[in-house]
Amino acid sequence: MPRYNPAVIEPKWQQFWETHATFQTPELPQGEKLYVLDMFPYPSGNGLHVGHPEGYTATDILCRAARMQGKTVLHPMGFDAFGLPAEEFAIKTNTPPRESTEKNIDTFRRQLKMLGFSYDWDREVATTDVDYFRWTQWIFLQLYDTWFDKEQQKGRAIAELPIPADVQAEGPAAVQRYQDEHRLAYQADALVNWCPNLGTVLANEEVQDGKSERGGHPVVRIPLRQWTLRITAYADRLESDLELLNWPRSVKKLQSDWIGRSTGAEVDFYIGAADDYAAWKKARAAQDFPAQPGDDALRIYTTRPDTLYGATYMVIAPEHPFVERLTTPENAAAVKAYCDKAAGKSDRERQEEKKKKTGVFTGSYALNPVNGEPTPVWIADYVLISYGSGAIMAVPAHDIRDLEFAQQFDLPVTAVVDPGPDAEDRDQVLAGEACFAGHGVAVHSGDYDGLSTADFKVKIAGDLAAAGMGSPAVNYKLRDWLFSRQRFWGEPFPILHELDENDQPTGVIRTVDEADLPVNLPHLDDFKPPGTPEPPLGKAPHDWLYQTIDGVRYRRETNTMPQWAGSCWYYLRYIDPKNSECFVDPAKEKAWMPVDVYIGGVEHAVLHLLYARFWHKVLFDRGHVSTPEPFQRLINQGMILGEPELNGYQTSDGQWVSAADAVVDEEQGAVLQEGTGAALSEVKLEPSQVEKKGDSFVLVDDPSIRIDHRAFKMSKSRGNVVTPDEVVSEYGADSLRLYEMFMGPLEATKPWSMNGVSGVKNFLDRVWRLIVDDRAEEMTLSDAVQDVEPTADQNRIVHKTIQAVTSDIAGLSFNTAIARMMEFVNAFTREKVRPKQSLETLVLLLSPYAPHIAEELWSVLGHADTLAYESWPEFNEELAADSTIEIPVQILGKVRAKLQAAPDISQADLEQAALADPKIAEMLAGKTIVKTIVIPGRLVNFVVK
Repeated sequence: MPRYNPAVIEPKWQQFWETHATFQTPELPQGEKLYVLDMFPYPSGNGLHVGHPEGYTATDILCRAARMQGKTVLHPMGFDAFGLPAEEFAIKTNTPPRESTEKNIDTFRRQLKMLGFSYDWDREVATTDVDYFRWTQWIFLQLYDTWFDKEQQKGRAIAELPIPADVQAEGPAAVQRYQDEHRLAYQADALVNWCPNLGTVLANEEVQDGKSERGGHPVVRIPLRQWTLRITAYADRLESDLELLNWPRSVKKLQSDWIGRSTGAEVDFYIGAADDYAAWKKARAAQDFPAQPGDDALRIYTTRPDTLYGATYMVIAPEHPFVERLTTPENAAAVKAYCDKAAGKSDRERQEEKKKKTGVFTGSYALNPVNGEPTPVWIADYVLISYGSGAIMAVPAHDIRDLEFAQQFDLPVTAVVDPGPDAEDRDQVLAGEACFAGHGVAVHSGDYDGLSTADFKVKIAGDLAAAGMGSPAVNYKLRDWLFSRQRFWGEPFPILHELDENDQPTGVIRTVDEADLPVNLPHLDDFKPPGTPEPPLGKAPHDWLYQTIDGVRYRRETNTMPQWAGSCWYYLRYIDPKNSECFVDPAKEKAWMPVDVYIGGVEHAVLHLLYARFWHKVLFDRGHVSTPEPFQRLINQGMILGEPELNGYQTSDGQWVSAADAVVDEEQGAVLQEGTGAALSEVKLEPSQVEKKGDSFVLVDDPSIRIDHRAFKMSKSRGNVVTPDEVVSEYGADSLRLYEMFMGPLEATKPWSMNGVSGVKNFLDRVWRLIVDDRAEEMTLSDAVQDVEPTADQNRIVHKTIQAVTSDIAGLSFNTAIARMMEFVNAFTREKVRPKQSLETLVLLLSPYAPHIAEELWSVLGHADTLAYESWPEFNEELAADSTIEIPVQILGKVRAKLQAAPDISQADLEQAALADPKIAEMLAGKTIVKTIVIPGRLVNFVVK
């Protein structure tokens, strides 16, 4: 096989690695450790597409290079296999979800092995493995057994919770109720996004425009008893500890914004009987601000207590418990209709800034604590029950949403903060015609007039506290985590509910003993959700559903955990996946943690990472792990889009419309003709129907019609999915890996191009021919490969390449490292004598990127064993000292790309490097190069037709 044939080479070396357990990780690190983690995939029935391996290839390059640099590497893989998609597929095909899930895992595993990733497959886990979710259930029990000590700012065992004497006096049942109220895992009634068609509760992020993200089914808000995790107790630590992490600034901001910490005050507005107001004020002044407002006060949270005098109305959320109480009979019908409509909207939809403000008047008033003024109470869906107290004082002069609402319903606007004489819109603000949200000087605020905002805040806080009307407060946008799902395919809760003699729950909860874990899923012939909040596990066999312990009858919890549960801790199980005594051996955990590098999509920037950090901190507080944070460095790879599509637009009578005149109407979900508003149909065009004109594509039959040239996310619906199987079949796994890294920076979004894959395959062909005599009948070295010392020029190229590739791997600049190796190959291809040791260096540098061809060439160069643990090449700084320059590449005189190259790069090498650039290769596809202008060190320009 003298010619390069990946179809033969790649299976050969994959089999070698598996047979020899090449990438098996020792139990404990030997020397410096490196734990590199991929966000593990959800094994769907579609298998991988070429967008998935991008991050996996990046981590594999890091790991292969690190092994050669002497580090002990932990590089595992597993599968996040519980969840809604598998269950929906199971219902649709009447296939048990475990059966279809394990089949999907087999497909994913085959594809991952086909791409040559150096995972330690002996450490593979799936969240659906019974011996895995046994420990997921165990961790839930730790959450259930933990309360948060605010003074110590840490989680502690529930047995250490101080019990007030009056509670102890009431007996064991009262003590248990008190403990249950403080547990990190607790049950509570909550308003949830209920989707009858899917038969489960959905997170806010899974709802769009009042419909489920999956399937587009209607979603309503209903109260439901739910298991909830008290993540809010850790809000401060989750935010402050972001400073400990080497994460992208944008991701840290997303998490910080999601937590949404703010400081302000809680203030009570009186809503009791008017005759009792004086007595209420007197009683409040004689006591501390109460923890609960009582039935005669409406509590609000505000970050601006200095604007209390500007509160011209109040707003409560449609779900606020005082809605019925505050609604007068004449407003009852309107209030009910409004609240029913609001129940069909997600929190995200209600918070959209562009939407028109809506609301309804309750007919009642509350008394402002600073001036006793009656303040009308409205209901509006832009206020959420999940934030603060679910009620606000509205100050339209100093809050834009309040101003929009006031203008919509003709409510008064009173300015109480003077922005100062230098403000451009000062007159409009003071006249109530514009909003000013900044700091200034108090006006129209009684005795506080003339105070600066900062001084006013301090004084009003003290005065409110003295009057028993308010108190300083810290608030968060973060809500406690709704942890129940009304579906079958998820981890069962290790919880038993006590029943009375009539088989009704008593409210007493018992946990399953640790020795009795795992609680496995029962076999169900019918696992379809019934369309009501009663989960499918309610149909489980009697002997699974009911238990009698010590003469007491119990019913198992029939909700299941959400898919997030298994992914919250999988990185820990990889360290010790076969341990049946504990979830991870403490010595191994201490040796391997934290994860040094974590790579995955930015779509998990908030929830998965926040949830995993929360679980980890609880485990840290309880002494089960040794680090306060799980993931030290985070990298988000960019998305790989499908090949760019050529789209034209036509009117109903078939007339073409230029792309410049086609406008997407997001509300209607349609493309309209600008000016006329006529609906346009989108037509996919073949390359033969268009031609390039400047920066655009135009219709061949009518060059005045400009065509869209856009790349979209890969999806079955668009028909633009490219699978690894088809690419590997035609070009090989090494070409796929190399192209995904050569497309551009790892974090960038990039369109796929088969021409680009072909280009890097040509490069690997050239690497092969550099070393192997592909004209011989037997596998043999090229005659040019000789066991001689390299020349000074050759040595310089070698050391510059080692330096560049080493630095680029450390900086995750994989595309530029490949460009460096291309320059090496270009230079040595022209050499009549190619020193063997120089080519061995190239093979070692190439091996993390294209491991199969590198292993084969290493063998051809005379080595008997794998190169996986060969020493990484070292460079001489003096020989590698030359800097690089940036050289523009033009097509028809316009710069289309820029290359990094040595200042003395030859004319031929510069031309080859330009042709190898994926962007240039794509733009030249199908074109004839009439002339190539190369000015070494300056530019490359292709004249084409």
